[in-house]
Amino acid sequence: MAMADLAKHEVDTAVPLSQIAERQQLSLSYLEQIFLRLRRAGLVESARGRTGGYRLGRPANEIKVGEIMAAVEEETRMTRCMDGGIGCLGEERCLTHNLWKGLGGHIAAFLWNVTLAEVLSGIPSDKLARGGADARGIAWAAE
Repeated sequence: MAMADLAKHEVDTAVPLSQIAERQQLSLSYLEQIFLRLRRAGLVESARGRTGGYRLGRPANEIKVGEIMAAVEEETRMTRCMDGGIGCLGEERCLTHNLWKGLGGHIAAFLWNVTLAEVLSGIPSDKLARGGADARGIAWAAE
């Protein structure tokens, strides 16, 4: 994630997108599009000149991952269908539609509850999914 890279490498100077692109193995033109949206959302600030690049718009502990996803218009929808009309199977919803819609809601809630700083330092265990009797057989999901 480019924002995590920025948060990790931002010290006293702005970080050039070319460095983030190289470290994250992403296209520079793709990052330029993404960071334009992040700047418009106030999540990053740009700096011009010889030491130009980007810095976080706020401290990493005040930026939620959900904010980043919303700014770059990245969805967490788990179904093919749109809420506005067309269903998973043409005009109808599939049998498991509500299962996947519910999962998408849990993912979105999780992302809006985790900060960029927590991504770097480790997400607290109280924010992670809990295993237990109702999670038997799916331990892989929490790894």
